[in-house]
Amino acid sequence: MKILTSPSSFGQISSEPIDLLTKNGFDVINNPYGRKLTEDEVIELAADCVGIVAGVEPLTARVMDVLPNLKCISRVGIGMDSVDLNYAAKKGIIIRNTPDGPTRAVAELTLAMTLSLLRKIPQAHYDLKNKIWKKQVGNLILNKVVGVIGLGRIGKLVSELFSGIGNPIIGYDPYADEAWASKHGVKLVDLETLLKTADIITIHVPGNEDGSPVIGASEIDLIKPAAFLINISRGGIVDETALYEALASKKLAGAAIDVFSEEPYTGNLCDLDNVVLTPHLGSYAEEGKLLMEIDAVNNLINALK
Repeated sequence: MKILTSPSSFGQISSEPIDLLTKNGFDVINNPYGRKLTEDEVIELAADCVGIVAGVEPLTARVMDVLPNLKCISRVGIGMDSVDLNYAAKKGIIIRNTPDGPTRAVAELTLAMTLSLLRKIPQAHYDLKNKIWKKQVGNLILNKVVGVIGLGRIGKLVSELFSGIGNPIIGYDPYADEAWASKHGVKLVDLETLLKTADIITIHVPGNEDGSPVIGASEIDLIKPAAFLINISRGGIVDETALYEALASKKLAGAAIDVFSEEPYTGNLCDLDNVVLTPHLGSYAEEGKLLMEIDAVNNLINALK
């Protein structure tokens, strides 16, 4: 029985996830391209596979239709945007993910990106690496109101981390856990109030079903000019054109972005000096990434059994 492990970095931290598969009698086919696979590449590599340990490659109806042996898709991570879940259900393909694995890594990166953005650490680093001694003047995080959009596992932990260093927290989630919010001092507000009030806005939502931005031009217009926007959720959650225009015109003080509509990203946000960009590495902490890979493999093995 063959298994495709599609994430480009799968098994690089430790061989344990691959060893688990081989010990359970599976032949492992790894991603040979070092990047996200296309539909055609998935079809080619997974032709005889009973399972896919999946990344963010497109697992569409077209892909599933030409993989007759496919019984399980086990996602390394939370988001299932790239999987046609309805069609998988019709085909009887079991779907699993790892909702707990990336939580700490993404939450910590949110805090790190925010501090880097406020204190202009990447700019100072770049200058000094180029032998330019220039003291960047940034901002304190002290007393900044942090607005958290999306209060699931990650949003909750992000709220707790910021609260732990003394920031007041406001949150928006249509299905908010009011008991948790009350216990942790998070004031629940509507989205418009959050956008108008927060000094730092951090986004942790799965996105709209139709793929439209959650934060578009009209939402960005509500944000205070001195505010900072952090997106470590999904590409396309924020309208990148509207964000670029707001940053370029200084209608928004700064942004930190880890996810993009098209990846690898080479767009015009790269030309701005008031933005911190990272290449979709939210879950790329060794401990969390290895845990996700092991969980995804165990999910697949248990499903196929």
